[in-house]
Amino acid sequence: MSHKVQVEPSGHQFTVEENETILDAAIRHGVNLPYGCRNGFCGDCRAALSQGEINYPNGQPPVMSDNETDVCYTCQAAASSDLTIGVVEILASTDIQTRIMPCKIDCIDRLNEDVIRLKLKLPEGERLQFLAGQYLNFILNDGSKRAFSIANAPHDDEFIELHVRHVTGGAFTDQLFNGMQEKTILRIEAPLGSYYLREESDRPIILMGGGTGFAPLKGIIEHAFQIGVNRPMHLYWGVRSRDDLYLPDLPEQWAAQYPNFSYTPVLSEPDTDWQGRSGWVHEAVIENYPDLSAHEVYMSGPPPMIQAGKDAFLAHGLSDEKLYSDSFEYGAAAVTAKSG
Repeated sequence: MSHKVQVEPSGHQFTVEENETILDAAIRHGVNLPYGCRNGFCGDCRAALSQGEINYPNGQPPVMSDNETDVCYTCQAAASSDLTIGVVEILASTDIQTRIMPCKIDCIDRLNEDVIRLKLKLPEGERLQFLAGQYLNFILNDGSKRAFSIANAPHDDEFIELHVRHVTGGAFTDQLFNGMQEKTILRIEAPLGSYYLREESDRPIILMGGGTGFAPLKGIIEHAFQIGVNRPMHLYWGVRSRDDLYLPDLPEQWAAQYPNFSYTPVLSEPDTDWQGRSGWVHEAVIENYPDLSAHEVYMSGPPPMIQAGKDAFLAHGLSDEKLYSDSFEYGAAAVTAKSG
């Protein structure tokens, strides 16, 4: 049996199934309730219980005192009836506290010659709350940091997924590709950045990624699907050659499954048998959308692509306020080298 939950003051509503926690249901529906540990210890998920009845299937949360009768700890509470709860939702990056925490490399997958996929696991019972498109820093032993965009969507948070390109001469990526093993413990600082999906907009979305700039766009797109965004979305992925499309089937699957989603890969140094678009990725966008005045654009990738895209898109009517970008800095000497 399912129950309806209404969140005040936003007015957002979602359904929660029997024995499902309110927080799990909210994440499933793309409603950004605050949370921290997700095991009942920290209290970050505390909400006022204005109407309805709840229960705690696993017992009273450790953080809860006996006299808290009009309070709901959403990470542990299940609904016994329709509910109205009061809590300020996470609507912007400034609403989420950045945390420093350990993580373990759970899985390393080589996606092509110079890109790997890392899946990071937080300590038992911990989860990272973030907005689709944000990034994290690895904190190295000498105190320096390396930044990588989060490639999964917030609802799919069992692991933190990163796409890492091997930077020639980069000590950290050299370790990741040649020496670091699964089970290695690292420290991260997360979440960071103001690059995330603006859910309140009704404008058609153009997403343009270069190389591992696909990573944050993947998280944004999967989040948009999860919360039921039905406005048009068109992804352009610019790389050198076909092999650089390191997850080639995934965007094709999205395009087949979601009528509002389109996908255009663009190769700057195309293979001899390539039948698709070639050239610079921002030029392919302009060819299809010469008037961008009604759109919003999300770009992520190397700085030259970001700058070329910005100049071209603003010249073709895009409002500067509707252009969101995440520039990836590659370089062995950089303190922060965002590589996907």
